[in-house]
Amino acid sequence: MTDEASQTHSSVPTATHARRTVLAGVGIAGIATALTACGGSGSGSSAGGADTGAAAGSSSAPAAPAPSAAPSSAGGGTALAPTSDVPVGGGKVFAAQKVVVTQPTAGQFKAFSAICTHMGCTVGSVSGGTINCPCHGSQYHITDGSVARGPAPSALAPETISVANGEITLSS
Repeated sequence: MTDEASQTHSSVPTATHARRTVLAGVGIAGIATALTACGGSGSGSSAGGADTGAAAGSSSAPAAPAPSAAPSSAGGGTALAPTSDVPVGGGKVFAAQKVVVTQPTAGQFKAFSAICTHMGCTVGSVSGGTINCPCHGSQYHITDGSVARGPAPSALAPETISVANGEITLSS
């Protein structure tokens, strides 16, 4: 009976240790998943840009992939899209270039970083006069990139674009 008791006691620390190791591994995997959820790898936007007008619903469903914007042949910078692709009162997200272009009023184009100031997600849509982040619901005004609804702590950074001959170019 002494042999059985010593065998039982010797296996208990091993089983407890193994259980703790498994639980620690599961905890680390959970933390990694939570951190990845707000990573800057994009969300809901196509590489070429998500066209999201004022009348469009704010869906976080992925858009069909479009070709990436190519460098502009005239004067440096990256050609983004024709002005006709950015609806009045709305905008378009260019996830690959990490920029969102808006047209608050006819002929007035604005550009901002597409990276949410809350947790670094890529904004996913523009509708109802706001630029919308699908991760935690932050919204920014299309006129100046300021916070319309948190949890974002600050405005989207402005980006420099040029508009010429009906084309929008992101400055380099």
